[in-house]
Amino acid sequence: MKYIRIILMGLIVPVLMSAQRKVRLDLNRTIEMAAKNSLSAFRYQNLYLTGYWEYRTYRANRLPSLTLDITPARYYRYITQRYDSENNLDVYREQQMFSASGSMNIKQNLDITGGTFYIDSELDFMRNFGDTRSTQYSTIPVRIGYQQSLLGYNAFKWDRKIEPLKFEKAKRQLLYNMESVSENAVTCFFNLAMAQADMKLAKENVSSSDTLYALGLQRHKIAAISQADLLTLKLDKVNAHNTLENARIALKRAMFSLASFLDLDKNTEIELDIPAHLPGKMISVDDALLRAKENNPTYLEQRQNILEAEQTVDRTKKESHFDASFNASIGFNQVADKIGNAYRNPLQQDLVSVSVSIPLIDWGVRKGKHNMARNNLNVIRTTARQEELSVEEDVVMTVNDFNVQQNLIGSAEEALDIAITAYDQTRQRFIIGKADINSLTLSLNRQQEAQKNYISSLKNYWLSYYKIRRLTLHDFESGFSLSDKFVFNHGISR
Repeated sequence: MKYIRIILMGLIVPVLMSAQRKVRLDLNRTIEMAAKNSLSAFRYQNLYLTGYWEYRTYRANRLPSLTLDITPARYYRYITQRYDSENNLDVYREQQMFSASGSMNIKQNLDITGGTFYIDSELDFMRNFGDTRSTQYSTIPVRIGYQQSLLGYNAFKWDRKIEPLKFEKAKRQLLYNMESVSENAVTCFFNLAMAQADMKLAKENVSSSDTLYALGLQRHKIAAISQADLLTLKLDKVNAHNTLENARIALKRAMFSLASFLDLDKNTEIELDIPAHLPGKMISVDDALLRAKENNPTYLEQRQNILEAEQTVDRTKKESHFDASFNASIGFNQVADKIGNAYRNPLQQDLVSVSVSIPLIDWGVRKGKHNMARNNLNVIRTTARQEELSVEEDVVMTVNDFNVQQNLIGSAEEALDIAITAYDQTRQRFIIGKADINSLTLSLNRQQEAQKNYISSLKNYWLSYYKIRRLTLHDFESGFSLSDKFVFNHGISR
């Protein structure tokens, strides 16, 4: 019984493994799997996460921060110069000191003014060794202050304009890139569909050429066809078998390509359900252009580039003039030889300072940077307009191609039906001797060409459709914007 079980397992397991390697896919399922499993999708999702965490960092910088700074131990031993009042001369003396310090501060950046509001508290300890020993504690129980540049560059204001725009662009760029994944899935899907159609035609051609050659031998014996026609039938048979082998190789490559793209096992056998087109689905060029201007990340990217260039112009302009900064604080401090006394009867500590920095001679460095920034801004504005025009042109051409494909698919489908009927009739007429070999070969070639044209038309149709989705980030079938349905799981795992 044990050996019988082993034999049965040896027979069953390969069958089960073979069954597991067969997958049947339609176009929608292929696109869904590409969005979940493809390496391209994984890469694009992580690119989005970079933008997501940049935005989280920006938001965190807008919130109050609490910081604890501690220096638990600092020891000095050195020789220093001191004045000896008794002998009225300077002498060198050994100095030993141990100190420690700690501070806690709360800061809040203000976007409007570009300043920083802060509250802090400090505690310092110092002990001297040597001839004179002493211990002191210095405290600042609480201090409230505000500092900012009066005439300088306000980075907080520009971050408030740019960072939310960058994050919105990152979201739409993810959607844009995922639609490009859909386009690649469509390409791989129809490449396999074309290879399977070629394989099917090649098999039919082999069967037909074998039958016709056998029939030709019989007819040649009774002198119904010439030696040249018989050789032509034999050549068709040889070519059909060669075409079948080439089609088998092309099919394996196309299937391996789609399986790899979907992150499936390389030995997976894929069967396809060829989709139809969306009958009567015409897209308005004006509507597509409007959706593109609303959703396409290129427009947001150009707005970001212009804002960043304007930011540089503002910074270089203010750096080329004098700068003034303001710092004011009010608090309490005290010194004592015991830590408890250092917090009793604190003295008021006030600070108000205004500092001015005036560039006198820099040989035109600051002015040159400002002029370069202004020229760069003009270039970026021109480039932005060119990019926008390029997107608009791409939208117009793709929508027109899509609308034309509606008629081409209908014509290709009709041509395929006619070609199949014509070949069947020509084949029957050849069998009964009413058609020559040239008519049969021409009819077969037309059928094969019609089959390829039909699949190619479907491929171009769906590629145009998903390219329009990518350019506009709009689902014209459901009527919803893809950005409105944006949902992303930040916990990506692979």
